[in-house]
Amino acid sequence: MSEIKRFKIVIYYYLKSEKTVPIRTNLSSEERREKTVEAVISLCAEDDPANITTSEIAKRMKVTQGALFRHFISKDAIWESVIGWVAERVMQRLDNAASEVESPLSKLQAMFLTHIEFIKKHPGVPRLLLGQLQHSRLTPARRMVQSLLGRYRERVVQQLADAKVSGELRRDLDIEVAATQYIGMIQGLVVQSLLIGDMDYLARQAPSVFELFCHGICAEAGT
Repeated sequence: MSEIKRFKIVIYYYLKSEKTVPIRTNLSSEERREKTVEAVISLCAEDDPANITTSEIAKRMKVTQGALFRHFISKDAIWESVIGWVAERVMQRLDNAASEVESPLSKLQAMFLTHIEFIKKHPGVPRLLLGQLQHSRLTPARRMVQSLLGRYRERVVQQLADAKVSGELRRDLDIEVAATQYIGMIQGLVVQSLLIGDMDYLARQAPSVFELFCHGICAEAGT
């Protein structure tokens, strides 16, 4: 056997061994969704979501691109699935956190810290949501992000309103402005964390940031 032929055989088996492992056909819909979400969010933490291709998603999932499209009819469908997962988990965690404490102000704090912890655990999520909002066309995924943000704000406004009624907050407090400030605190912490490249910064600063927020909205003792 010639050296050239032997070399071709070696290369053939090397490339064959490097092929992506086919996706398991017995994965449940939820398992497929979880694997896709994990891959997309991890990629978003590393790069601009606009640059992420289906080929990269498939590679991160260790499946073929063809196998990926057997479960999702398009790239837009993948983004919809991921946004749906994020929306479901975020709102569920906020509701759970609020249910564990009594006063409206305590619920707000629990929601705030829970959201921060979720972002710390999934640093690709803020990039993912912002990336969808930057789309020039109104994609289904972008509408889902807008819906999530609307529902999120409603939760915050409701807790602020309840806290005002209970006497925890200033009587002259503008609820809508306070809600904007609340959301802005999270956005600001995310931006600062991204700038310094340390997502742990979120968790370290969050308690003090919320305490400062309370100084501006809470009723003074004895009033």
